[in-house]
Formats: sequence, structure tokens, C-alpha cells
Amino acid sequence: MGFKLNRGLKFKIEKVVTEKDTAMSFGSGGVKVFATPMMIGLMENAALSAVDLHLPKGYVTVGTRIDVRHLAATPVGMKVYAMAQLTGIDGKRLEFKVEAYDEKEKIGEGSHERYIIDVERFIERTAAKQK
Repeated sequence: MGFKLNRGLKFKIEKVVTEKDTAMSFGSGGVKVFATPMMIGLMENAALSAVDLHLPKGYVTVGTRIDVRHLAATPVGMKVYAMAQLTGIDGKRLEFKVEAYDEKEKIGEGSHERYIIDVERFIERTAAKQK
């Protein structure tokens, strides 16, 4: 099945950092600042949101690789946002440029890879592992 996606698709998602988003709360560090895993999750969400609505019914994307740097700390209460831009398409493999910012500066950057999957087939294969 051919997918009609174009390089350049973008999406931006934002949130306010809460106590549950901190490294201390997440278990990824000992301070109350925006956790790296939370930043990565926001970046992944921006990437999937950029393309999933353009896919046929029954298809979504799953993350397979992420390479990011967390550049700066963000305190609780500050707004953060992540942006993803589709930069490469190779069949079902999609490559994204991802960036994250808080109200003061860039806090993260990198690349992210996702694959287009048929949800029904994916669930069947995953369920077969339990047998």
C-alpha cells in the first residue's frame, strides 16, 4: 500500500511542566526539573501527530529509534513544547527532526525514527508472543 506523506510535515505540542513530569518523580534523576524521558515522550508525540492523521484507517506509526540531547533544565510551572518535522521517507520508515523548547531557550534536539504499521497485523503478531 502506498502512503501519501510529504517531507516537511510538522507538528507542535505543548504542556506545562508539573511535579509528575520531573526527573525526581519519574525516577530518572534526583532533581525537580523536566525529566528527559518526558521530553522524549513529547517529541515522539509531536512526530506521530505530524503523520498519523495522514495515514489510511488501520495504520499508525510506532517509534523505533531516538537520538536526542537534553540541553537545558526546565523548572516546574514553565511551559514546554516539542516540534517534529518529517525529513525522510523510505517506504514505511520515517525520519524526523525533533526539537524542544521552554519559555526561555531550546532544551532538546535530535532525530527520531518511526515505522508505519498495520495495527491489526501488529496486534496479532504481538499476541502470538504470549502463546
